[in-house]
Amino acid sequence: MRTLSKEELKRLYDKDFPLWVEINLQLLKEKAYDLVDWENLLEEIEDMGRSDLKACISYLAVILEHLYKWDNFKNLVGGKDAGINWIKSIRNARKEILKVFDMSPSLRSKLPLELTTAWKHARRELEYWLEDNDYDPEKFNIPEKCPYTYEEAMSRDLKKLIHP
Repeated sequence: MRTLSKEELKRLYDKDFPLWVEINLQLLKEKAYDLVDWENLLEEIEDMGRSDLKACISYLAVILEHLYKWDNFKNLVGGKDAGINWIKSIRNARKEILKVFDMSPSLRSKLPLELTTAWKHARRELEYWLEDNDYDPEKFNIPEKCPYTYEEAMSRDLKKLIHP
């Protein structure tokens, strides 16, 4: 592999990411630290650390969205089994969060701090869902502040929701 300048290596980051990774890995193995694209490498490492947290925030948002739908919009979907898929979705999202916690235990203490972010995402999805079903979200007064605690989102008894 021919040697690239630092500037060429930085340009490669946007042009051919797998090759950029390969070259930087080789440079690290050879301890050629002065040639490594540190700026982009550090950014990638930071993103790697955040990806599991982002996934957990997304799962938490689904939980919050579907709890809120169950509590507030069951009458909009009607029928005896209305909202059962929301309960299944909550159960699945909780399971996925626990899987991530098994692999990344430090996130167990970080995710509760992201409740506001997760609610922001959930709230947006609730508004889209209402619009998609021909309702005006403004008429439903979805709260700005999350109406659930983290503990409730993660542990509210779903069986009691189905069979009160």
